[in-house]
Amino acid sequence: MDDLLELLRAGLPAEALITDPDITASYANDMASFCEAGTPAVVTLPRTVEQVQHIMRTATALRVPVVPQGARTGLSGAANASDGCIVLSLVKMDRILEISPVDRIAVVEPGVINAVLSRAVNEHGLYYPPDPSSWEMCTIGGNIGTASGGLCCVKYGVTAEYVLGLDIVLADGRLLTTGRRTAKGVAGYDLTRLFVGSEGSLGIVVKAVLALKPQPPQQLVLAAEFPSAASACDAICRIMERGHTPSLLELMDRTTVQAVNKMANMGLPDSTEALLLAAFDTPDPSADLAAVAALCTAAGATEVVPAEDAAESEMLLQARRMSLTALETVKSATMIDDVCVPRSQLGAMLEGTAAVAEKYDLTIGVCAHAGDGNTHPVVCFDHTDADESRRARESFDEIMALGLELGGTITGEHGVGVLKKEWLARELGEVSVELHRGIKQAFDPLGLLNPGKVF
Repeated sequence: MDDLLELLRAGLPAEALITDPDITASYANDMASFCEAGTPAVVTLPRTVEQVQHIMRTATALRVPVVPQGARTGLSGAANASDGCIVLSLVKMDRILEISPVDRIAVVEPGVINAVLSRAVNEHGLYYPPDPSSWEMCTIGGNIGTASGGLCCVKYGVTAEYVLGLDIVLADGRLLTTGRRTAKGVAGYDLTRLFVGSEGSLGIVVKAVLALKPQPPQQLVLAAEFPSAASACDAICRIMERGHTPSLLELMDRTTVQAVNKMANMGLPDSTEALLLAAFDTPDPSADLAAVAALCTAAGATEVVPAEDAAESEMLLQARRMSLTALETVKSATMIDDVCVPRSQLGAMLEGTAAVAEKYDLTIGVCAHAGDGNTHPVVCFDHTDADESRRARESFDEIMALGLELGGTITGEHGVGVLKKEWLARELGEVSVELHRGIKQAFDPLGLLNPGKVF
């Protein structure tokens, strides 16, 4: 420990090192349940690339594991500390280095908050689409690490589609630059995409070149109430089959609607079994909403209410953004699943999840990025009740198994981390796992980067 601190102090200012155990303990874990966390030896808060390189060179020299962290809003345990590790928190590297309206790119450090970047590029008439529900807190580096999604994915795609290039500090302290600033480029293997979603297991992101889009018109939102989850999923299939391109298509089940109402008095209909939110940011969103309203009615919607203006639209979106927070008030703890299935299987996914809830006698609310089939079943349980905690964990695993049976994936945007690494091999298969481990070995031969995560 003394050697570690001495070497770190040689290249870091005093304020970049935290050794007080009461403070370092607060950096031990992210927001995931059922994920073990160790006790870090030290927390580092670098502000420059050179400081990150010094940390990694020190870690390599002493063979000390390093756990990279952003805002720790993750839901898979990917940012959880391991015993005796260096926590490398990147939140102090929070500068927006460049915004170019001509090239339509932003160059940022990893600690930039998603919402801060979004507002900054808006001032230039530009738009950074990825918007995770935690966008007011989560960092771009964390978004890149987990390949985050958000409410707008159905039209604009996920984080991976906006990362053009990266500067990466490797495990041995070398600096690697990947990708490009240009709109096109196919030189060499796509190492940039390899790092996106790697959860800090291959290298430390210290700079990112991000693609931007022109700012779209203000979107308008429609809310449709359904008598069953099946009829809401039928409407979703009809909307996508007819070629509509909503900027948002979100689903909240009965449990979620009731939790939001109880927490915030939103005035949402308590009688609904499923609430579908659709939005368009086209030049004539009213016409698009009218077409979708007709499809919802044909699928069995009991009430369809299009927003008349931006303020009303934002109110409806706030209800969706509060879903996870509201479900956290149902019981003392939650496990938030992240299973993505083909859109055509969305109804079967919700029906199966309801059956799991009944089997284990648990409250499980579902909110979903319905337009891309990404469901978030939220298992609510009393963490002080050992039997209920066991049932919660078993139900969580059963929901993942259901997703795979329906042709889906165990994670659409939250990542693997600690929580789902047992399931990764089931999804990938033996050959793919072998290749993944070979890639890890090539970038991190000593296994120092985020050990115990992903694999």
